Amino acid sequence: MTEPQFQILVWLSYRVAATFAFGLPLFLFIWSKISNSSSIDRLLSIYWKVSSLYAINILFLSSESQLGQLISLISPILMVSSIWFWVDLNEEIEEMYIYNPISLTTRIWRWTLSFWGILNTLLHLFSWRCLSAMNGNYCDSWREIPYNSFITTKVIIKFILDGNWTTGLAAFFAYLALILYLIGLLQWLIIQFPKNGRFAGKF
Repeated sequence: MTEPQFQILVWLSYRVAATFAFGLPLFLFIWSKISNSSSIDRLLSIYWKVSSLYAINILFLSSESQLGQLISLISPILMVSSIWFWVDLNEEIEEMYIYNPISLTTRIWRWTLSFWGILNTLLHLFSWRCLSAMNGNYCDSWREIPYNSFITTKVIIKFILDGNWTTGLAAFFAYLALILYLIGLLQWLIIQFPKNGRFAGKF
């Protein structure tokens, strides 16, 4: 695969993520609140907690931190796992009438997000050297969109707050968010998972 072809696929991965990892689940979350679809509401609540790691990954990549490359590989796997893992929620969604609009949209979203997770994983395996050296071939493709978001954030902060958004600040907030994320994950693994297993409970 040539580098331009790889760049196109990475851009496609980011665009699919913008649509199916952020846009559609946000729409579904609001829709589930309005329609009182408790199982989908609970599923999306869990999904947003888990998927916050992807936003942390964007912060790391925008600050040119190598850790962002590893998180970029792991976070979609956790995101896809979070929407299929729960026995009780899977059963409740399967029992919903298949042509119910919110049920059908949720099913389409879960499968599309899963295909995106596979695409993202394959792209990272193809560019596995970036996990150890961010200056290798194909690595710039992963940083391009996060860096553009960094520039946009910098302009907005400068315009609204007259402040300066730097890579150092981005890295600081990324590490702080990652520490809080890991604390929450460990709390679930040590306390709630042994107690509830694959039942959503109060996750």
